[in-house]
Amino acid sequence: MLTQRIIPCLDIDCGRVVKGVKFANLRDAGDPVEQAMQYQADGADELVMLDVSATVDGRSAALDTVRAVRRVLSIPLCVGGGVRSVEHATDMLRAGADKVGVNSAAVENPTLLRELSEEVGSQCVVLSIDAARSTTFEGWEVVTRSGQNRTGVDAVDWARHARSMGAGEILLTSFDNDGTRSGYDIELLSAVRRATPLPVIASGGANHVEHMISAFHCGADAVLAASIFHDRDTTPNQLKQQLAQRGIEVRQS
Repeated sequence: MLTQRIIPCLDIDCGRVVKGVKFANLRDAGDPVEQAMQYQADGADELVMLDVSATVDGRSAALDTVRAVRRVLSIPLCVGGGVRSVEHATDMLRAGADKVGVNSAAVENPTLLRELSEEVGSQCVVLSIDAARSTTFEGWEVVTRSGQNRTGVDAVDWARHARSMGAGEILLTSFDNDGTRSGYDIELLSAVRRATPLPVIASGGANHVEHMISAFHCGADAVLAASIFHDRDTTPNQLKQQLAQRGIEVRQS
């Protein structure tokens, strides 16, 4: 049986880890290399690193930061932020990423996912979906450019087509719940789980183990969190102990 994964997230801005609420009001949360080392020691299964200002600034993720984190990390690393071409993605993979996350550019150019999968393999391509409750239709719409742009694209329908477009995994973030510690958007997660066979990482709103149990029961293959790890409220290993006690299959050190 495949184990469920616990994934800390490092949102990066100007070389520092930051955390906000609904992608805004960012606060400093430490050095990315130090955080990566700590989370690996704490039992993280993977690490996601997102350059949150790259797309808005019109650049790709800072490769120096990717290299620095890779030097201290032995667990899988997914990197996203500003990926607009196959060249950007291969640069990140050469710098040390194992997977590349794509959001805004995939919405603007859906053929990018297929181009990436043909070049590096779908196992390296993660479709990042930032989803917000729509104000114009029933359900959720994809938001891009760090939540600044509401696209009108149905998030569940977008996830449904991810596999055929070349993605190998989905990172699903609830824009409405991000940083609020109110729990994952279970309704959104359930809808996406029904729509796609791809592995789904639940993101946005985690505060404690019960939120993660709910996400796993809805079909999440992994759960991502930031605030609870940055603030040292808990660690991946502590969560895994609690999850195992509740019958969730996890990899334990």
